[in-house]
Amino acid sequence: MNVEEIIKTTKKMPLETRTLIHITLIHNKIYEHVGNALKPFEVSLQQFNVLRILRGQKGKPANLSTLNERMVTKMSNTTRLVDKLLAKGYVDRCVCPSNRRKVEILITESGSQALTQMDKVVAETENEIVQHFSKQELEQLNLLLDKF
Repeated sequence: MNVEEIIKTTKKMPLETRTLIHITLIHNKIYEHVGNALKPFEVSLQQFNVLRILRGQKGKPANLSTLNERMVTKMSNTTRLVDKLLAKGYVDRCVCPSNRRKVEILITESGSQALTQMDKVVAETENEIVQHFSKQELEQLNLLLDKF
């Protein structure tokens, strides 16, 4: 991926600027590919992330702040994401009996089954995205990214 060609510039950029633009372009490309993989399920990447978090709760409910804390992409519209998943039947929402201000969210059986199907498609897409890297290169890339 040639950054200068993509952003259509002939000017020499500082290495720091070029690196950060490069990372942003790669992020956008990954987001697009995974988003396209999830399109048949009519679920966004953020909704997919919420379902994975809820599955990771192993049957225990999560509240909105737990979801927000664990989201890969931090956002303020977690309530809207949960509402959309609720409409699809993928989650249940109830008021906590001990604290009526607290809303608890659980993944449904339907949500778990759909998530299993999504996992397969996302894993295939992730493998396609990184197919040109060896395991060693991916480990090295992760070490470099950890420095951020």
